Amino acid sequence: MLSSNEILDTISMIDQQHLDIRTITMGISLLDCADPDAEAACRKLYDKVCRKAEKLVETGEAIEREFGIPIVNKRISVTPISLVAGASITNDYVPFAAALDRAAQTTGVNFIGGFSALVQKGMTDGDKKLIAAIP
Repeated sequence: MLSSNEILDTISMIDQQHLDIRTITMGISLLDCADPDAEAACRKLYDKVCRKAEKLVETGEAIEREFGIPIVNKRISVTPISLVAGASITNDYVPFAAALDRAAQTTGVNFIGGFSALVQKGMTDGDKKLIAAIP
């Protein structure tokens, strides 16, 4: 049970020290979206992110209202795209970035992370293609 002092301290932090929750993040595995057809993979990726995160912003806002503490960013983190796109027969990973961007806009999140590659121990062809798509 919270004491009166603890409650007043929390109210003071919110009011005077601008306490907030910096970020809530939903992690989504996209490994099951891999497909030899890049267009199909992008469609699966978009559909899955939108389906899983469709209520993320709404839920974050409900939490803000319930506890009276603002949540600054609502974001999504996905499996590194080099792993998903690496299964596709394509040299162009830009459509994967576009699909992620569309999913972020549809769900209303502030940020979607995962257009990345795991290169700390070397690079696969998929990693190289992803890095080439960044510019």
